[in-house]
Amino acid sequence: MRIGKQDAPFTAICTSDAHSITVRGLDLCNDVIGRLDFTSYFWLLVTGTAPTPTQKFFADAVLAAIAEHGLVPSVVATRMTYAAAPEAFHGAVAAGLLGCGSVVLGSAEVAGRFYAEVVAAGGDPTALLKDLRAHKRPVPGFGHPQHSDGDPRANLLLKLAAEHGIEGPHIAVLRAIQQALPETHGRSLPINVNGAIPAVMLDVGFPLPALKGISLLARTASLIAHLNEEAERPIGFIMSGAAAAAISFDGDQQ
Repeated sequence: MRIGKQDAPFTAICTSDAHSITVRGLDLCNDVIGRLDFTSYFWLLVTGTAPTPTQKFFADAVLAAIAEHGLVPSVVATRMTYAAAPEAFHGAVAAGLLGCGSVVLGSAEVAGRFYAEVVAAGGDPTALLKDLRAHKRPVPGFGHPQHSDGDPRANLLLKLAAEHGIEGPHIAVLRAIQQALPETHGRSLPINVNGAIPAVMLDVGFPLPALKGISLLARTASLIAHLNEEAERPIGFIMSGAAAAAISFDGDQQ
């Protein structure tokens, strides 16, 4: 049974033979290992071209910005999974990444697609913001439960973007949304890191379909760190116990 498109049986990322491995046109052993830093290699793998110094700078910056933020849901899921299955290190990492979605961690992708939609529509976010308001949907990339006065990570990324002269249409849309919110929503909201990351990365040329990969790659590094600590100083069952203690049963009893 034929399912989906099957008329382009090709890949341009990697091939190998008995003597060599070729990745994006480079010999892995002669051109990459020991010669190319991992951020540049990541960019090359995703886009097919090596990053410019500015692109590498901002890829490094956003990866550092989103990697770690304490005991967030992805970390809790990872540490509790490892506590229950210490033989499944990879499974614990996967448990954390599987929760990368529209509310936490994966929201940079949602924001990026929203900004790209506004850019494609001419750059005025007012109509789309009113639609979000009418349907009681959050504004992608805005608001934060802790950093209500402004997400320091977002502020720094946008400051760096201005200093490096890479502000383009997506950062312009981000600023336009910020200015329009008092009219469309009746109040201001701070730009959060998942608003700054896609705006910056899209303006330096990172592809929209791969935006979620930024968060996944960065958070994987953090999850490995938390698992290493969990192995030495376990808190997975402490968190599980705290969750059980915090939730009251309100169902029917016999």
